[in-house]
Amino acid sequence: MTYPHQPFPQAHQPQPFPQAPQPLPYQQSPRPPQPPHDSPATRPDKDEPAKKPGRDRYLDLLRAVALVRVVIFHLFGWAWLTVIFPSMGVMFALAGSLMARSLARPAATVVRDRLRRLLPPMWAFSLVVVPIMFALSWKPVREEGLWWFVKLGCYLLPVGSPPFPEESGSPGGFFEVSWADQGVGPLWYIRAYLWFVIASPLLLNAFRRLPWVTMLAPIGLTAVLGTGLVTIPGATGEAILDFAVFGSCWILGFAHHDGLLKQVPRYLVVSSAAIVMGFGLWWASGHLTDEGWNLDEIPLAQSTWSFGFCVILLVYAPSWRKLPDRLAGWDSLITLANNRAVTIYLWHNLLLMASAQLIDQLWNVPWVGDHLGSYLESSYTVLTFIAVWPLLGVAILAVGWVEDVAARRRPRLWPNGANGAGKLPEKPPQARTGGHARAR
Repeated sequence: MTYPHQPFPQAHQPQPFPQAPQPLPYQQSPRPPQPPHDSPATRPDKDEPAKKPGRDRYLDLLRAVALVRVVIFHLFGWAWLTVIFPSMGVMFALAGSLMARSLARPAATVVRDRLRRLLPPMWAFSLVVVPIMFALSWKPVREEGLWWFVKLGCYLLPVGSPPFPEESGSPGGFFEVSWADQGVGPLWYIRAYLWFVIASPLLLNAFRRLPWVTMLAPIGLTAVLGTGLVTIPGATGEAILDFAVFGSCWILGFAHHDGLLKQVPRYLVVSSAAIVMGFGLWWASGHLTDEGWNLDEIPLAQSTWSFGFCVILLVYAPSWRKLPDRLAGWDSLITLANNRAVTIYLWHNLLLMASAQLIDQLWNVPWVGDHLGSYLESSYTVLTFIAVWPLLGVAILAVGWVEDVAARRRPRLWPNGANGAGKLPEKPPQARTGGHARAR
């Protein structure tokens, strides 16, 4: 569904004297003249299968690491993880690169396809979470009136923050009082992603006109909004601030796709990124919150540190078509994580809470609770971390196929790329319209 980008085509103009073609700013040199479409040089060899552009396994590796880091952080709460690997900035930068690649097609088509792939997995999540909220005596109409029904629409199209009860369930029960806040919390990423997708055609056009200004402007906006110079209240302010904090990372993805970073000497790119990151740490050191070095709570530090970090990751991007030997053993898990990234992200917080509930039940098992109680207490968080992965596997099997349906692919149960494992059986040819398989 992605196509190579061909920016700014220009008609050939005859030159009175031989003159070397001049590359556009920040773009790579023009490609050499190509033979006609129907010439022998362009005809595929009958003995060679047509080669399809493969995925960049380096970017897939970064996305898988980012997802695992998110799960670890939400369980252990180690603030320093936001410094060691700023997952959200990395995920937005990768998404921006893929978005720029897709926008070689008509913008309206790309935006529609992205929304179609993003929203159904969220709807599946909402079909489970929202009824539980009502079942636990959530009565928002009494508190907010009919306006609440408009806000409920954010579970269908998350242009704003979806509503949820501040307190639900019962203390010590299966559903803790704060379960809704924790469960719905990850939806901010879906909201920010939606905003970026809708704005991408305009952002990409601005980037190709004024690349550096466009890429650095969100950091400037963060300096205004994230430091309190200007305050926008409510959910609107939160959405705009998230857009500003990670906007430079998203547009950095454009730069990676278009080759802007390769037009600047690497030493200059890396040293500039290091200065930006140093500023981020300096700012964080003077604005620490109760959570210490959690950059999620320090917008300007998050914006600058994530941007510089992603610059270094992308300027050294090796563009692997397959993982090197040392990482090859993780290939199937990395493939699975990328094919089910939205499912993992949406469900991981709820499943972390469910994992903790399962570990709590071990105290009720005869002999285990009496003899291993101290061990369970000391390793409680580690056991929860171990338990969450089988539950995520169940979630992938149960609702992960929605991502395939949303992308108009054949549903797959376990898409880890291992010899087609996990694919559901296809319908027999006679059951298809006209007796032929549709192109996917």
